[in-house]
Amino acid sequence: MGNLKILGIGNALVDIVTMLNDDQIINRLELPKGSMTLVERELSDRIQEEIAAEKRLLVTGGSVANAINGIANLGVSCGFLGAIGKDELGKLFEEEQIGQGITPLLLHSELPTGRAVGLVEPGGERTFATYLGAASDLHPKDITEARLRPYDIFFIEGYLVYNHELIRAAAETAKAAGLKIALDLSSYNVVEANRSVLNELVDRYVDIIFANEEEAKAFTGLDPLAAVENLAGRCEYAVVKIGSEGAFVRHHNLFYRIPAAGDLVVDTTGAGDFFAAGFLAGIAKGYSLEKCGRLGALLASRVIRVPGAKLDGAEWQGIRTLEATI
Repeated sequence: MGNLKILGIGNALVDIVTMLNDDQIINRLELPKGSMTLVERELSDRIQEEIAAEKRLLVTGGSVANAINGIANLGVSCGFLGAIGKDELGKLFEEEQIGQGITPLLLHSELPTGRAVGLVEPGGERTFATYLGAASDLHPKDITEARLRPYDIFFIEGYLVYNHELIRAAAETAKAAGLKIALDLSSYNVVEANRSVLNELVDRYVDIIFANEEEAKAFTGLDPLAAVENLAGRCEYAVVKIGSEGAFVRHHNLFYRIPAAGDLVVDTTGAGDFFAAGFLAGIAKGYSLEKCGRLGALLASRVIRVPGAKLDGAEWQGIRTLEATI
């Protein structure tokens, strides 16, 4: 393989990243720490009132959108399929994608562009409260073989599993169009609420699966090493991320424990997304399994150094230089 094109599908969001001094706001709002929780617009507005006095950073986001941004910056041809509102946040999202060299397959909704409030505690752990807005206005009819056929890998965001009809249509259409399907399990509470549908998707359609330690446990009931073995028996590629200890990766009879590439943590937002970006970009370029994993770890180590899931041009230049040496 080599020179493959990647299309992502997911929630088009703008992240409101908020650096907290402690966990009092999270506890007061009764949000499950370290996870992503879907909220209605009213609660999203209330959360923003709670954090009005805190330091905030506005960046485009969404799990797979973050990964596609990383993939584009590694020079892989890619696109993103999602829905945005006809508002300033939607305009920001689309313009940034175009600026990063991503082909935007964006539908325009009458709903406001989705937003994810990221609450980051000292030490980097983040808790997300997400109002989907326009992102939820994506429908099975919008996922056509014609849109997918120019691509080789289809990266599906696990958060879409709340819409069972949509995620099934995405997987079925991609398989019919001949694409390899990658899936990120996204969050342990997402897995717990949708385990039966995820089992169906993994066993029928998925070729590449990503999970962190908590997601893998929620999905398989197993610890990371046993979980990656379980998932590799069901998918062509399996990745289980184990935080500061790195990741396990498996492809057929090949197995590697990939060490973490750094220990400076400011904000863990986007770490898993960027690991997936590096790994998928490596597959697209025809790299070995070990190099795919190490490229993922390199990207993850860089994004956790900064608030939000974005790196500047100088960081990307440095990453591309190191990529050749991995």
